[in-house]
Amino acid sequence: MHKDMTENDISNIVIGLAIKVHKALGPGLLESAYEETLFYEIKKAGLKVEKQKPLPLIYEDVKLEIGYRIDLIIEDKLIIELKAVDSLNDVHLAQILTYLKLSNKKLGLLINFNVAKLKDGLKRVIN
Repeated sequence: MHKDMTENDISNIVIGLAIKVHKALGPGLLESAYEETLFYEIKKAGLKVEKQKPLPLIYEDVKLEIGYRIDLIIEDKLIIELKAVDSLNDVHLAQILTYLKLSNKKLGLLINFNVAKLKDGLKRVIN
């Protein structure tokens, strides 16, 4: 349905939806509340979205299931990592970079909902 959409097109839509969710819910909730609400909004927008998708580690041709899970993956192109923390730090950035590398995706969004203005909690991460 959206095969011609680029990662940037998808990320622009998702950022708009994340802002909508943040305006409605505000900061201070659990990460899972934002994940469920954003998942609902993305589906409603007609995009293919998967949540808590297992991400195996391939090591020497062996697939290792070690518990990595992508919060949201949209149209098999864009990875979303959601947080509800006081501030984003290097560990959060490293986590989404690892997911991008392991899944061979180009673009991810790191979104922290625990901020007054969502744009202050948003990071585009490029692999």
